[in-house]
Amino acid sequence: MPTDTTPTVRRVIAQHPARRDDIGDLTTRRPLPGPGLDQLDPFLFLNHHGPQTYPANNRGLPFGPHPHRGFETVTFILEGSLAHADSTKHQSVINAGGVQWMTAGSGIVHAEISPPEFLRDGGPLEILQLWVNLPARLKMSEPRYVGLQQESIPAIALPGGGELNLIAGQWQGDAGPIDTLTGIFMSTLRLPAGSREQLPVAPGRQVFLYVVEGNVEVGGEPVQPHHLIEVDRDGERLDIEASSDARLLFGHGDVIDEPVYSHGPFVMNTREEIVQAVDDYQNGKFGGLDG
Repeated sequence: MPTDTTPTVRRVIAQHPARRDDIGDLTTRRPLPGPGLDQLDPFLFLNHHGPQTYPANNRGLPFGPHPHRGFETVTFILEGSLAHADSTKHQSVINAGGVQWMTAGSGIVHAEISPPEFLRDGGPLEILQLWVNLPARLKMSEPRYVGLQQESIPAIALPGGGELNLIAGQWQGDAGPIDTLTGIFMSTLRLPAGSREQLPVAPGRQVFLYVVEGNVEVGGEPVQPHHLIEVDRDGERLDIEASSDARLLFGHGDVIDEPVYSHGPFVMNTREEIVQAVDDYQNGKFGGLDG
């Protein structure tokens, strides 16, 4: 008898709400970590800032110089702009639609603030920041940074009417502009009302799916805006249908399956490595920012 070769569909196993945790006057929601979900290996953390509108003569974003070690930060500027500076001498201002991918690796100090024009004029702001873990063998990699404006990110028309902005990984012959250390696939999705998409995902890969806005169904199950959608790892396809205009963060990666020991801005495998990270930072081994 012939065998059925239809790809199996990933099913929703949990929806994790983004809980409000404002930082001063910055509207902030966080679905990860949250109650019942410490991590979604290899994904560690997601902050959703905004959407909100800043007045003229504002104080802007509050993320002055601070250190990281042992993982990567991926920052999606959905609205507004973001100025980056770090101890490896990278500086950039990334505008709406752009992405910053920073490998903290062995240690970096960086600042993420609003550029002078935004402080003066104000305007809309919405930013996502995702933390992606690194395996032990890569935690002490050389730090690096890539900042991309929207025009450097391929916008791929999907067969069901949506659009996929390909940041990292492969999509049906296209390659994202970020070459990651661990083979992470990362994209943002725009789905107009009525669109239906079938998104291939290799079995075993951990899917990261966050509903930024809009009403969608995943695998036939309604899911909520501002929720992280946890799906099983057995299927070969993710089916999404939008009943209103929607925007989502869609990525996937290989499970690392190693101990995670974190303390503030450091993510390592053991407590001893955290102690060493704090000591190295306090002794200036991460470098600093000019000015």
